[in-house]
Order: sequence, then structure tokens, then C-alpha cells
Amino acid sequence: MAEENTNRYKRTNLLQENDYNYTLQDIEKPNLFDHMFNYDEVPKITFNHRTVPMHFPDDIWITDTTFRDGQQARTPFSVKEVVDLYKLLHKLSGPKGIIRQSEFFVYTEKDRKALEECMALGYDFPEITTWIRANKKDFALAKDMGIKETGILVSCSDYHIFNKMGMTRGQALDKYLGVVKDALDMGIVPRCHFEDITRADFYGFVVPFARALMELRQESGIPIKIRMCDTLGYGVTYPGASLPRSVQGIVYGLRFYAHVPSNLLEWHGHNDFYKVVCNAATAWLYGASSVNCSILGIGERTGNCPIEAMAIEYVQLKGTQDGMDLRAITEIADYFEKELKYDISPRTPFVGRNFNSTRAGIHADGLLKDEQIYNIFNTDKILGRPVSVVIGEHSGLAGIAHWINAHFKLEEGHRIDKNSELVAKIKDEVDRQYAEGRTTSFGDNELELIIKDADMITYAALCTHADGIEK
Repeated sequence: MAEENTNRYKRTNLLQENDYNYTLQDIEKPNLFDHMFNYDEVPKITFNHRTVPMHFPDDIWITDTTFRDGQQARTPFSVKEVVDLYKLLHKLSGPKGIIRQSEFFVYTEKDRKALEECMALGYDFPEITTWIRANKKDFALAKDMGIKETGILVSCSDYHIFNKMGMTRGQALDKYLGVVKDALDMGIVPRCHFEDITRADFYGFVVPFARALMELRQESGIPIKIRMCDTLGYGVTYPGASLPRSVQGIVYGLRFYAHVPSNLLEWHGHNDFYKVVCNAATAWLYGASSVNCSILGIGERTGNCPIEAMAIEYVQLKGTQDGMDLRAITEIADYFEKELKYDISPRTPFVGRNFNSTRAGIHADGLLKDEQIYNIFNTDKILGRPVSVVIGEHSGLAGIAHWINAHFKLEEGHRIDKNSELVAKIKDEVDRQYAEGRTTSFGDNELELIIKDADMITYAALCTHADGIEK
């Protein structure tokens, strides 16, 4: 432990005071932080103006909970659907395993069948882990299936310890440590899910519990992971925000006061207050190697952190895709919409059908001159999603021209100009329909019919060009 502590300070080259030894505060009544979480009011964000240093880990990655937390909020996946999506996660992950793990249930025969079929694929990444109830029977089940790591629920706020479990902190701590020891006896890596950490007494329970886990880790030689669960999305990233809501304060505190190394820290957030992506990125920045996500952010209530969002965030922070195939994001979205009949909001970043589309004529005019003006990056190259224009009442000549060029995949030198006679005819028909009371945008098939009626010869030439590109 002494050598590990020394290594933690190499980044600063400074002597840092660390004489703090927080012990369990086994209070008689729960600390519910009523000044922040008055149930009859919107929760408050308080500040103590304490800041902590960034500590971006040498290695960061993403873990997946689509098949555990994610599917609790939707119709359960079939075995085939789990396998199909797991293959797409593997494709997205790339050879370096940026999507490091995927978490499964093992309770039903269908759960176990899906897990076995995914394991049979032989992928190194995502590694398959489980989430089980805290009893020896479930540990044995995970062990028999060849699982090396499993999640264990260890709720840490007084809301759960006192009001849900009917225990004291001391009783909860003894129970949790006993469960972890059972996992270690089985040779299984325990991943301790610190449920409701953003409403927990950080120094009175969280840090003493984490320190006890790190002592067990030293004794057993088996890593013990801590998942910081922002169960109700209360986490905030504002500088100087006070605990227990400060994301950076939680990550720093577990590293500095409980001596938990970055590679054993994982953030798991929910989106109740629209902060899930920022909170996850902040956990990375302040020292957690791992963030836990689900495909499209599916999950209870407002959902989990979207895995596609953190894949893009990874590239922004690291400056490299590190082998990830980001086009798999589009394939995943297509699978959800076409195979699972799942409605993705059209405005959803990276996966919604309108995320890189424009309706405004002035924007379309800019796209015609230089796509970079109104597109976030080369979405065609990176995600396999060309920028598009939705033809509506305000699209104008430029919008229609851009739609034709994109829809028929016209290359430089063959593109239709906004001042062409064909574009003018299409706009006249579009304007006529809106003048007669139309309120909806035009679909691709409708626009093709308009072109066909306006100029059959040109329409045939456009279709021939598009067919040639497809071949």
C-alpha cells in the first residue's frame, strides 16, 4: 500500500498531507441531508467552495449495462437480440477493448442462454460480467458459468440503510463485508455497487467502507471494484459544489482518502436532471478509469448514460478513436428502430434521424457551399450518416438542391444547382401544397414523385446514377 500511495503523487511531485483516517460514524438516526433533499421541494445544490485537482487516468474505458439495468425499463430482449447487440458492441469496442465489459443477469433460463451464446463467440471484449443477489448460491451459479467478475448491491445512503433495510450503518457494513468475503472465497472479483452515493454520508460511511474493502483487497490479492452509483441523477459537476452531490468530490475522495486506484473506480449515472453525460465525463477527468453506460441510454426512469455519447466523448478527450468503429453506432440505432421497433427521438445526438439534418433554407445554403458550416463533423465518414436536409415550408431552393444531391448521391461536377429549372419546379409544388394547408414535411418518396412529374428524363438519369453508386 505504501508503494501504491507513493505512485499516486508522481503526477504532482509534491508532498501531500494525508493523515486523514475516517472511521464509521454509526449514528442512531439517519442523515437524510434534509437541507438538500426536502422531498416537497426541488433538491438544492449547495456549495462549500472546496475544489479538487483533476487526475485524468492513464487508461480510460466504457462498460455496458444494456442487458442488466438497460432492459429493466423495456420489454426484455430475446436471446437473438442480446447476441446481435453484443456483436455490435464488440464491433464498436475495437481491438483495444474501449467497451471493456458488458453486464448480464443470470436469473432466468433465457438470461443464462443469452450469456452462454455471447461467451461462445470467444470475444475478448466486451468481457461478460454479471449482477447477482448477495448470497452464496448466486456466487456459485456465476462461478459455474465461468464468470470472473460480478456486481453486488451495497446501498450506501441512509435512505437505503435505515429506511429500506431497517439497519444501522454498522450492521450494513458488517453485512456487506461478509458478502464481499464470500465472493473472494469463490475467487470472484466483486464489483461493489455503492447505490445512492450522491445522497450518502461520504465521510461517515462511504470512505470508511471503501477503506475496509481496500484492506480486504490487500489481504486477498483480488481486486475489488467500486461502482459509484448516482441512482437518482443528483450528481453535479460545478466547481465548489459540496458533497454528497459533487461528482469530482466523490471520485477524488475515494482515491485520496480511501486509496482506491483509478482502475477500480467506475461511475454509473442516471439522467434525472439532464446531467448524465457531463457527470460521466467528469468522473473520468477526476480519476475514475471506467464509466458505465447503456445503448441509447435505456434504463429506469430517465435512463442511463448513452454508450454512444461516451464513445464520442472518449475521442474528444483522448484525441483518437483507439480502434473503435464508430459506424457501429449507426448500425445499433438502425437495429433498434428496424428490428426492435424502438422509437428513437429524431433529435437525439448521433443516432436520431434528424441529428445532422436541417430544415432552414439559410442553413441548407451554407451546406451547399461548405458542409462544415452546419455539420458537427464528417458524420458520413465517421458514423456512416451523411448530412441531410428535411424539406419543409422554410427549406427554400438551397434545401431542395441539397436534398437532391444527397439523396441521389451526386458527386462534384454532377450536382444540381439551387438555381436550376428542376429545383424551381419542385419548390413551386412544395409551396403550393403548403399554401393549401399542408403542415407536415415531405418524405423522400413524395419528393421523388414530384421530380418524376416535373421532369421524367432527369428523374430517370438521377435514379440511374444512384443505382450505379449502390452497385
